[in-house]
Amino acid sequence: MSQMKHSGFTMIEIMLVLCILGILAMISIPMFAESQAKAENKAAITDARNFLTLSISNH
Repeated sequence: MSQMKHSGFTMIEIMLVLCILGILAMISIPMFAESQAKAENKAAITDARNFLTLSISNH
């Protein structure tokens, strides 16, 4: 009998990769949302500062 060589990934390997990706997503998504909120806050402060500077310079 000739033996056939199967190439590919086992189900355990695929599940392990999916678990690792899930853990990375659980860590990175809240950090991304927090940094996005900080960026929006800084943009609002910059807009307010620019508005005040413009209104003062026009008087």
